Amino acid sequence: METYAYPHFPPSSSAVHVALFTNVTNASDLRARIVKASTLEGPEGDAERARVNFAFIDARLISSRLHLQTAIYQAILADAQGALRTKTVHSEILWALNPTNNITEAIRRYGVSDTSSALIIVRVDSPALQDVEASMRAVVDGTVSPLEDLTSLTNWSAIKKYYKLNTEPAVKAAAKDASRERQIVNEIVVSSVAMKSVMG
Repeated sequence: METYAYPHFPPSSSAVHVALFTNVTNASDLRARIVKASTLEGPEGDAERARVNFAFIDARLISSRLHLQTAIYQAILADAQGALRTKTVHSEILWALNPTNNITEAIRRYGVSDTSSALIIVRVDSPALQDVEASMRAVVDGTVSPLEDLTSLTNWSAIKKYYKLNTEPAVKAAAKDASRERQIVNEIVVSSVAMKSVMG
């Protein structure tokens, strides 16, 4: 797990904890649990929402660490400015990753699906929060892996499809050089995430 500090943001959102889980075996149950938690009422609902209070991101759709960090930063910034377009800072991360403004589509594409086998789990909170990794492990059945493994999981075809980059001239020009093509796709995707709050 990695932790990033953002001391210039309010204390309640100045620490970000990120873990990559591979070999995830409970994606379907986890998705059902998240949906159920959103509708539970009373103290039981509050407790269950607290247990799943993370951004669950399909790792296959993240092109780089910078891509992920840009979406996280944009979500925290929106939260700090009182400009969230979604209900929570964690769902705002999913919204920031999606090239359109449709939150349902963002959750469907970038959130946990029944077939997810690799997930990035993000918790935005205060630096005082304890035992974050243990809380993540209590929810996700999988192996915590180094974030450096992220690019080996990336589904570049899906990213190009969602961002409509298959006809992008720069991407087409680099089609015979996979490394260069991925670099160009990553640059476009990161820029799109960074600009989304300005454009959208």
